[in-house]
Amino acid sequence: MADLLIELFSEEIPARMQAKAREDLKALVTNGLVEAGLTYASAGAFSTPRRLVLAIEGLSAESRAVREERKGPRTDAPAAALEGFLRSTGLTKDQLEVRDDKKAQVWFAVIEKPGRAAPAIIAEVLETAIRAFPWPKSMRWGAGSLRWVRPLHSILCLLSDEGGAQVVPLSVEGITSGNTTEGHRFLSPGRFAVHGFDDYATRLKRAHVVLDSAEREAAIWQGAQNLAFAAGMELVEDRGLLTEVAGLVEWPVPLMGRIGAEFLHLPAEVLQTSMREHQKFFSVKNPKTGRIEGFVTVANTEPADHGATILKGNQKVLSARLSDAKFFWENDLRVAKAGMGEWLDGLNAVTFHNKLGSQADRIARIAALAREIAPLVKADPDLAEQAAKLAKADLRSSMVGEFPELQGLMGMYYARQAGLPEAVALAARDHYSPLGPTDTVPSDPVSVAVALADKIDTLTGFWAIDEKPTGSKDPFALRRAALGVIRLVLGNGVRLGLLAPLNHGYELHEGEDQRHGVAYQAARKAEVDAEFAPGIYDAVRRHADAVAASAIETARRAHSADALKPSVFFNRTLESADRKGDLLSFFHDRLKVFLKDQGIRHDIIDACLAPSSNAATSAAEPGNDDLTLLVKRAEALAAFLKTEDGPNLLQGFKRANTILTQAEQKDGVEYSFGADPKFAETDEERALFAALDTAEAAIAPAMRAEDFAAAMAAMAKLRAPIDAFFTAVQVNSDNPVIRRNRLNLLHRIRAICGGVADLTRIEG
Repeated sequence: MADLLIELFSEEIPARMQAKAREDLKALVTNGLVEAGLTYASAGAFSTPRRLVLAIEGLSAESRAVREERKGPRTDAPAAALEGFLRSTGLTKDQLEVRDDKKAQVWFAVIEKPGRAAPAIIAEVLETAIRAFPWPKSMRWGAGSLRWVRPLHSILCLLSDEGGAQVVPLSVEGITSGNTTEGHRFLSPGRFAVHGFDDYATRLKRAHVVLDSAEREAAIWQGAQNLAFAAGMELVEDRGLLTEVAGLVEWPVPLMGRIGAEFLHLPAEVLQTSMREHQKFFSVKNPKTGRIEGFVTVANTEPADHGATILKGNQKVLSARLSDAKFFWENDLRVAKAGMGEWLDGLNAVTFHNKLGSQADRIARIAALAREIAPLVKADPDLAEQAAKLAKADLRSSMVGEFPELQGLMGMYYARQAGLPEAVALAARDHYSPLGPTDTVPSDPVSVAVALADKIDTLTGFWAIDEKPTGSKDPFALRRAALGVIRLVLGNGVRLGLLAPLNHGYELHEGEDQRHGVAYQAARKAEVDAEFAPGIYDAVRRHADAVAASAIETARRAHSADALKPSVFFNRTLESADRKGDLLSFFHDRLKVFLKDQGIRHDIIDACLAPSSNAATSAAEPGNDDLTLLVKRAEALAAFLKTEDGPNLLQGFKRANTILTQAEQKDGVEYSFGADPKFAETDEERALFAALDTAEAAIAPAMRAEDFAAAMAAMAKLRAPIDAFFTAVQVNSDNPVIRRNRLNLLHRIRAICGGVADLTRIEG
């Protein structure tokens, strides 16, 4: 067994590409070796800014010989069939064997592949991996055709065993493999030879290169924490930045500096974002004041002056960056304190979607929805409407223009500076949330109302223009929006029937269609012939809203009269009932995904939905739009099915349903009325009648009171009488009256259990 060491040494690899590149190198090489017949014990991939490394242990010395027998066509088959078989095997006709096979003779090929030495296989696999490496972006240099993320300088390919180490001969575009590498670009220039992975890692560290990215991350974090602690400060955790910085340096040396006093009044998030995005600095917080007052930068060298020169240069650049941020902040404060009207007016010119209007149109819809939703989440309707109208105002601010990731957060600061209620400020910050499955769910009632309105407007809008997610494609993040609604509802225990706000959302979009139609008519009146008159755009600006004007201007530039037809921009006929049901079904699908992590199966959710032959219609039935109630029922049903009675009752129910369904199909009638205990012939039959009466009397009020645990308990008591009934009674009696009575009795089982859940949808 041998060990293999591969290093691909190049110019600096972008930090964001290094993690995937490590995994790609490992997969390409190990998969190729295994497919060629070699085996190995373990493999590990590493990276620094200038190298990708793969170390494989326990590699077999050669591939095993392979003998394969392949059956071909009959000997009397057409010549073309034989020729195709020969091409597939790589043999000649003389090398084939004729064997008897059933009633005919057929050609057989015996293919023997001798074992190959590991070096030959390694060279072949590595060259293929290099040439086919899946970089997100790559480049060519010089006169060669090889593409790599940055110019590739050298290839180290070393196979070592007890007898020593040997270079695996390989040449790619004039780059010949060897046993040498380079250390740190500045601290240890020059090449040196290595004899195996352990020697390689040790000598690299002596040459001021830390090979393992996890080790570099740990060194950066520990060093930065020590510097902050020594200054009586705290390091602000930023794992994403830590990984990125570890991909920028080979020999990390943390250095700490101070932020100028003239910038300390800026919001902490502004300082942190500016330093992270522009300078890759870690933020350092003063625990006494709670402000960001310092930074940690990571040098890729050991400075002779303890970093004084580096820090001086960094602080100079940082001051310039923060001066911009300070200007943005002070300029934005002027607008915020004036009521943010300037920003709100500017949102008329910002298109949200060419079929859904401007951001101003969208804000008006969200405000209307937020006002409707507010009482349902115990929020003040006036505050919810006010918050919705101002929540997106910061999109026109200079700060968000520079740092889009601060949208919402800056809205909170500006709302506070404008003297608005705290609930309005919090809604500006939180109305985008939750953005993902782990994001915090807002709890302030006004924030919840605006966040729900924002997401419902998005969903109803894109459903209205038939831009639904398809397969793996979801360009408008509608799945995330639906999951956000679910988490807002369930996380706050909101009893919200979704159909009402969904209906309102559709109505708002329909109203916008009518306004756009008016704009269209105004534009048509301004035409003087088949071509556009010079003043048409002015006419549209006078008579139409900003969205319509933008659409008309697009058409004018394209010189297309057809582009002005209502069917292109404004004619969105909504098939309301189907689309509302379809959207609610979409919520149910997202709910199944959300509850899967909590151990509730998708079929349990289906069982708790009101039954219907049409999925969209079923989704829109009363009660199915109350997600909190639906989850409460599903949790109770899931708990019931985990008890001893659950699976046994389910088995008895399905037996009853199967017998009843088959009889109804055979007889062409529905057995749903007339079960009478006077026709019962056995004690078990009479006991089932009594048990069903008792269960029905208990289940109906329990379901009305939403006491699902009690309803499940009442249903569980049916297990024993149903089991006894099927043990003692033959349903399909020869007496037609008795048979009909028993089938009607089975219908009572199905109806009473169906009042709790549709057990036919439970799998297993």
